[in-house]
Amino acid sequence: MRGGEVLRGALVGQWRYAVLGAVLAAGHQAGEALVPVVIGVVIDEAIAPGDEGALLTWIAVLAAVFAVLSYSYRFSFRHAERASERAAHELRLRVTRRTLDPRGGAETGRLPGELVNIATGDAKRVGAVHLSLTAGIAALAGLVFGGVALLRVSVPLGLLVLLGIPPLLGLAHLLGKPLERRSAAEQERAAHASGVAADLIAGLRVLKGIGAERAAVDRYRRTSRDSLAATVRAARAQAWHDGGMLMLTGVFIAVVALVGGRLAASGDITVGQLVTAVGLAQFLLTPLSILSWANGELAQGRASAARIASVLGAPPAVAGGDGVLPRPVRGAVRLRGVSCGDGALRGLDLDAAPGELLGVVTTDPKAATWLLRLLGRSADPDGGTVELDGVPLATLDAAEIRRAVVVAEHDADLFEGGLLDNVTAAAGDDGAAEKAMAAAAADEVAANLPHGTATVLAERGRSLSGGQRQRVALARALASGAPVLVLHDPTTAVDAVTEARIAEGLREARQGRTTIVVATSPALLAAADRVVFLDGGAVTAEGSHAELVHRRPAYRATVLY
Repeated sequence: MRGGEVLRGALVGQWRYAVLGAVLAAGHQAGEALVPVVIGVVIDEAIAPGDEGALLTWIAVLAAVFAVLSYSYRFSFRHAERASERAAHELRLRVTRRTLDPRGGAETGRLPGELVNIATGDAKRVGAVHLSLTAGIAALAGLVFGGVALLRVSVPLGLLVLLGIPPLLGLAHLLGKPLERRSAAEQERAAHASGVAADLIAGLRVLKGIGAERAAVDRYRRTSRDSLAATVRAARAQAWHDGGMLMLTGVFIAVVALVGGRLAASGDITVGQLVTAVGLAQFLLTPLSILSWANGELAQGRASAARIASVLGAPPAVAGGDGVLPRPVRGAVRLRGVSCGDGALRGLDLDAAPGELLGVVTTDPKAATWLLRLLGRSADPDGGTVELDGVPLATLDAAEIRRAVVVAEHDADLFEGGLLDNVTAAAGDDGAAEKAMAAAAADEVAANLPHGTATVLAERGRSLSGGQRQRVALARALASGAPVLVLHDPTTAVDAVTEARIAEGLREARQGRTTIVVATSPALLAAADRVVFLDGGAVTAEGSHAELVHRRPAYRATVLY
């Protein structure tokens, strides 16, 4: 997808408001151009001959012109603003939908803050193109109307204006090219700085815990300086653009005024026509200035449209499929000869029977990460197949998989809002949420909060401790009631007594549904029906937790030390 497509879509999608706004704005500029014409007529038809009746008549005409141009101005930009906001809103929705697409891919190579910046700042700039186009069309209408009016006063003056506009617009476009390039760089660096800041704030506790504040500050300072340098370059380009346009328009208006003055001095036009010509020459400065501004806004809008297009056109991380899972989903998970992650998994064969609570222990965290990505199909294996109830995941649409398989990451975030609201976000009813909270020991968390389950959590649940966040996140996962639930180290910040309670609650809550726990917690592994041990990217042993501890030194070292 190209930036031009995004820009055209934003314009076409709101064409009714845009056209209405442009027509009214053109009417406003025509009215502005008509004012000096009427004043010139007043001088020639009423003041010069001393006709009071004609003077009153033309004053009434002038008042009507002012009333029409005032009305046109107010309502033209009301419609243009509506088109701008609606177009920006539609783009925000499109970027958000693409970012949340189950197939993924939009986030590749971008920090979360960058996507937020694109969905807000860039979408707003593209939407604002409606304002600049409305103003630009109005300015062109003013120039044409002024040129035609000048033709009626003097053919040389009118031709000077009408023939001078096209090269002036061409020069304006050339002046806008550097601004467009540097504006794109400015927005890119600003978005990166925003992403780095959001990333650092999200990990502030961790940074403080390991004493890495200085390194974090240094990293943001470098990024911020790069952003500042790009902003200065864009501002310099803006200054050259505005200064160049001001010089061009100034020279143009001076030439028009000079030619008009010489025509009046030679007697080719009347005094009223001279006033009209001078008034029109002064008026023409406004539409030319508007064109200068609109050109700069369009340049920035094109740069923003290109950034939005890069997100909307990002290839999905996994391909779609038209396969269908059997109903109901039994939950039989099967991996055969799976290899991926540059050796993280090598020829992995793994089975989870329907309704089984399976523990998975791996010596390599990278292997655990890739296993979760494959089971949730945020990535496909380089080799081998992953199946659910005999259907390869690669043949299924990602949304279909999400309905059957829920993967709860170790660092799952909570949302700002009530504690119960966080849990019920994945629950079919409040009863399921309450059972899930009891199984995850999240009811104890609620009991210790000032307003119980109605307590409002801070962003990402930062008002809770690490263990409390884990329990609420686990409750949310359990409340989903998914046929297959994959958990990754759900109790690393929980004390041993609570962990034992959670292990028991997990087994009871997931009775009859497949659960895969990727963890090294002895309490959770002891509750599992079976445990498989991955070493070197493949299964090297399986059995109960007690059996593996007894006969596998590598397993024992992984889970007990």
